Amino acid sequence: MKRILIIGSGGAGKSTLARRLSKISGIPLIHLDRHYWRAGWHQTPKAEWIEDVAVLIASDQWIMDGNFDGSLDLRLSRADTVVFLDMPRYLCFYRVIKRRLSFRGTNRPDMADGCNEKLDLEFLWWLWRYPNSDRTDCEAKIARAGGHVTVIRLHSAAQVEQFVAEFAIAG
Repeated sequence: MKRILIIGSGGAGKSTLARRLSKISGIPLIHLDRHYWRAGWHQTPKAEWIEDVAVLIASDQWIMDGNFDGSLDLRLSRADTVVFLDMPRYLCFYRVIKRRLSFRGTNRPDMADGCNEKLDLEFLWWLWRYPNSDRTDCEAKIARAGGHVTVIRLHSAAQVEQFVAEFAIAG
């Protein structure tokens, strides 16, 4: 595993897992949120975003967390491993609310500067719909990516801990 893509719903634990794997392996960490969002929660224009992602995935090693459906095919073309955090909806909601309370008025370490933690109806609606919409889209894109990508699907915190332990041993 040299190019690891971590995807899943908001609150699934993507950034936390990415940090842990990077610390264990020394593989460079890329938080897509830090690259996509600009101060004040402004999005990077689509064409520029695709160019940025092309540069980010060009290196031989990376651990990258984030969904961003519009660039998933491109990232899958370079990834050798996808870790799909397929967590229960209630757990993701709990973690998002906890995160909001923990980082109120500040930036998370995985977020771009000037994007203070927020929780709005649009994000909550996306979070609610994720299992029936975005997850299905991600699965289809992964299936189209072909056999060069190993997919590891984790459904619980216990499975994440087991994966991290095995990753550390294999390291």
